[in-house]
Amino acid sequence: MPADESSAARGPDRSRVTAAMSGVLAPPLQAGPPRPAGFALRGRLAAGARQPASVPRSRSRDGSGPRTPRGGGGVRRIYEQARRAWDRPLTAYYLILGAGLLITVLGLVMVYSASMIKALELSKPGTYFFRKQFLAAVIGSVLLVAASRMPVKLHRALAYPLLMGTVFLMVLVQVPGIGMSVNGNQNWLYLGGPFQLQPSEFGKLALILWGADLLARKQDRRLLVQWKHMLVPLVPVAFMLLGLIMLGGDMGTAIILTAILFGLLWLAGAPTRLFAGVLAVAGALVFLLIKTSPNRMSRLSCMGVSEPGPDGSCWQAVHGIYALASGGLFGSGLGASVEKWGQLPEPHTDFIFAITGEELGLAGTLSVLALFAALGYAGIRVAGRTEDPFVRYAAGGVTTWITVQAVINIGAVLGLLPIAGVPLPLFSYGGSALLPTMFAVGLLIAFAREEPAAKAALAMRRPGVRWKTMRRRVKKRPSGER
Repeated sequence: MPADESSAARGPDRSRVTAAMSGVLAPPLQAGPPRPAGFALRGRLAAGARQPASVPRSRSRDGSGPRTPRGGGGVRRIYEQARRAWDRPLTAYYLILGAGLLITVLGLVMVYSASMIKALELSKPGTYFFRKQFLAAVIGSVLLVAASRMPVKLHRALAYPLLMGTVFLMVLVQVPGIGMSVNGNQNWLYLGGPFQLQPSEFGKLALILWGADLLARKQDRRLLVQWKHMLVPLVPVAFMLLGLIMLGGDMGTAIILTAILFGLLWLAGAPTRLFAGVLAVAGALVFLLIKTSPNRMSRLSCMGVSEPGPDGSCWQAVHGIYALASGGLFGSGLGASVEKWGQLPEPHTDFIFAITGEELGLAGTLSVLALFAALGYAGIRVAGRTEDPFVRYAAGGVTTWITVQAVINIGAVLGLLPIAGVPLPLFSYGGSALLPTMFAVGLLIAFAREEPAAKAALAMRRPGVRWKTMRRRVKKRPSGER
């Protein structure tokens, strides 16, 4: 056959092969004739062979196999899971409820353990103080549930009656023959039998509700931009309560009330110079009250001491340190405290944290601190995420009250602060302190429930809601779809 004819015969085949190979290496943009099956399979194999070049496999250092993931990824994944758990809508709700109840229950156990010897010294049954505290806890639980179910409008409606009733009772305390003096402080009312009432404890709750309602109404009217509306009448009413408390000599409660006032002013956005001015006036008054009282001066001088002194003025502070030091890591055991046998004064009230450290050790005290930290975090979260000004001021005031009082009590037991005579919230013995504090915890629970996301999450957990939602979704489907 001639050369030109053979080349003409081979030309079409060569052109088809060239076109097929060009389709494998670079697929055309436009649709063309179908390619042979062999070339299509070869194209898929070629694409699979090119894949490791674009996505390299991770191998170990010796090249024998895949490389194991680094530890940073696991830590990052755990961090992301923890962050998502903290950001859930019901986190604050469960933290407040769980931490409040756990502190109260653990406090009942420690009150029973720390007060047995004191009750026997007073010729009372060993469960005397525990029964009174348990009764107060039952009443406080009712108040907590009631406060958690109340709407915000009802809380605001209680502000003025609670303030007026508290002021009336605090005035009665100073009337001779009606008020009682306990440990040198004239701040108790006798109710009959073994029951007494300290109205100043309810003054903390009254100032928070009334101050939150006052500041919320002024914010709605855009009056808080003026300093006189921010201070009046909040500061004068707070000073009136402080004056009634100081007439009885209760310096510790006055400090807590002052901290609540500062917390409300800070949440209201008080300018620095105004805040510093009020703080300077309060600091000057505190210095004057301490300087003119030998008892308060002796308490201030007992900070950080390790010996009771020749006159025994620092006996309580030193033996509180002894109790904590003898507890060790896990304590001497529940009920096995030595300091409560007449060595440590007030083991079931102001210094119950020291008995906790002696019997439950460092693990027990850190658990109590963790519970208070969780409660404080949840309160700050509720105050920071709400759009209602009353909820923000009230939640911030309650969180300031509980955390500052806990810090002052624990700091005094540790010898870092002077002994102020304030109980550990929800933990120490005392029904007058327990009842308003549990009501305040109920307030925080109610505010946490009012968040839109938390309200929707709680609604989905009610019986029948999920089933009704599924039924509605089924009805929306076409009739022929399953």
